[in-house]
Amino acid sequence: MKIDRLLGITIYLLNHGKTSAQVLAERFEVSKRTIIRDMDVLSLAGIPIVASYGAEGGYEVLEGFNMEGQFANSRDYSYIVTALQGLASAYTNQEIEATIEKVNRLAKDTEHTVIMDFSVVRENRETNETLFLLNKWIQKKQIIAFHYTNARDEEKGVEVEPVATIYKWYNWYLIGYSAKHKDYRMYKLLRMKQLRLREEKNTKLHPLKEVQLKLSQQVDQRKKITVKLHCKARLRSKCSEYLNGKVVKEYDDGEFDYEFTVPEEETLWYGLLLSFKEEAKVIEPKELIDRIRKDCTNIMAVYQE
Repeated sequence: MKIDRLLGITIYLLNHGKTSAQVLAERFEVSKRTIIRDMDVLSLAGIPIVASYGAEGGYEVLEGFNMEGQFANSRDYSYIVTALQGLASAYTNQEIEATIEKVNRLAKDTEHTVIMDFSVVRENRETNETLFLLNKWIQKKQIIAFHYTNARDEEKGVEVEPVATIYKWYNWYLIGYSAKHKDYRMYKLLRMKQLRLREEKNTKLHPLKEVQLKLSQQVDQRKKITVKLHCKARLRSKCSEYLNGKVVKEYDDGEFDYEFTVPEEETLWYGLLLSFKEEAKVIEPKELIDRIRKDCTNIMAVYQE
């Protein structure tokens, strides 16, 4: 266990740079005192550990040091295979299948105890072809152009430097750098059309870790709405599963009030709300109540014709 921890600490420092003893202690589930002793052991073993003190202090491995030799075991490769198989279940790509075959050989003596099946998110042929095309163009490091329809049904021409594709919020997206706006943006594949590759090269490098950090720091500009429902008892599990909110009041008969916050212009939560029919009633806000009344009146008019 100690050898595994020492190896894990070394790899963690190589991947993450300067890290405090407290963070390492929490990461490896030991005390800070144990981490300090581990640093002494690593230094004696020839790993160039550098310690700094103060509010921004921590441990790091001297720049230029590289690990040599085989440090991954069959269990490590088993986890890699599991992750790759999960990706393959959602995205058709012969290169992924070939990689699984290679890594599977290294994990042959280890039984897989975890299965990741994302086949429910596997898209149609057109989306898979778009994914394949975008990932090929990302490797070229050239600007791409396309027509994009936003959540307000407004269509416009877009030019970006493609960085990566990502599956998030139950959809595939392209992460692209907009030189015009000087920031990173995400574009839903289903809203992209007339894709074409430009001759111009990217204006800069886009390290994926830095891109993900910048995206995580961006403030969500979408207008949010907080909804309060009064629900029948049998809706409790559906509300917890799909609406990501909380029960704010419970009644003796099992009914309850539920509150959640969502982007106002997104349609998934609104469609789910309508699917609850008479088993859920919107208490607030009034604007949403008026919207439901109007939409239901319009729907009734269609079917009465």
